Amino acid sequence: MKLILLGPPGAGKGTQCKRIADRYEIAHLSSGDILRAQRAAGTELGQKAQKYMDSGGLVPDDIIIGMMIDAMKKAAAGYVLDGFPRTVVQAEELDKALAEASEEITGIVNLQVPDDLILDRLTGRRSCPQCGAVYHIQNLKPRAEGICDRDAQTLVQRPDDKPEVVADRLKAYHEQTAAVVSYYEGRGKSVIIIDAADDIEQVTASIFSKLDVLCSRVG
Repeated sequence: MKLILLGPPGAGKGTQCKRIADRYEIAHLSSGDILRAQRAAGTELGQKAQKYMDSGGLVPDDIIIGMMIDAMKKAAAGYVLDGFPRTVVQAEELDKALAEASEEITGIVNLQVPDDLILDRLTGRRSCPQCGAVYHIQNLKPRAEGICDRDAQTLVQRPDDKPEVVADRLKAYHEQTAAVVSYYEGRGKSVIIIDAADDIEQVTASIFSKLDVLCSRVG
């Protein structure tokens, strides 16, 4: 099964992709996680991407496309794409790569969340710099304030979760990424719409109910 999970920053794509990957035994391919790993390792790719990530801007297509397509080729059992494609250009290049491999996307899921809720979710988010665990100052608190449950590291607010950066990320999403949904609909692809303003468990249940049906159809 080859899936795309779309939605604005803070919609819960990372959480839901992990659950989808576990349920259907496919790879979770997160463009953000891969880029952050590259940045932490100090690679040439990571250095090029860093200035865009820290400012909340979208990383240029030429950096993202090759990286994601390479990761997809290695995911023989299938995958769910998290954070890709983010632009129509990326979606077009993805279609070309799939066509060359005589493959196609099984399903597209679009998480919808109001902007004001996104702002609250992201600015309140805190992350562990060591293991990557994510918490929220109101909705998902660690056992000890400001300390990761897993490795006792001090939690931090990522640069791209600061209020002014979140506003820029939402602006970029509405200007570019939201058009990806229209692109797929225009090509006759069925897009599964999920209300991701609900609590995490309800969102997961809604996604699974739709994907279980889809999975039974494709075998």
